[in-house]
Amino acid sequence: MADIIVFIVLVACGYFIGGHRERSHYRSIFAREAATLELTLLSGKAIDPAWQVAQAALVTGVCVISVDYFKSVAAGLRNLVGGRVSAYESLIDRARREALLRMKAQAAALGGKVVVINVRLETSSISGMKADGRSGQVASVEVIAYGTALALA
Repeated sequence: MADIIVFIVLVACGYFIGGHRERSHYRSIFAREAATLELTLLSGKAIDPAWQVAQAALVTGVCVISVDYFKSVAAGLRNLVGGRVSAYESLIDRARREALLRMKAQAAALGGKVVVINVRLETSSISGMKADGRSGQVASVEVIAYGTALALA
């Protein structure tokens, strides 16, 4: 009986606290995205011949976001029946957007008008390990954004 109560308390805490932290993180992301709209990100490698490049630098943004207990339970239940695991979709979306924002912040530090070209994203999952050494469920997701920042003259 005590195990069930602990399980219910953990799920409730994960749902309410995790939901609050996720909404708070999204508010922060929206505000920072609005503040960095003028910094252009391009996936292409070619640059405009009219650009006068004063400086070029590799810029990166890395973000690792952990899964809360409620999302782990919800994803585990979804795995039983199959289908879309929406509990993880917001996790990946937040990590991707946060990594891009961190890369933009590094590029903006070059000063002046900056364009980031050849933007790429890499993702990986970091699995939790069980006591017996076997891999468990996804514990967190890592997203790395990188590109070449061009400070224009």
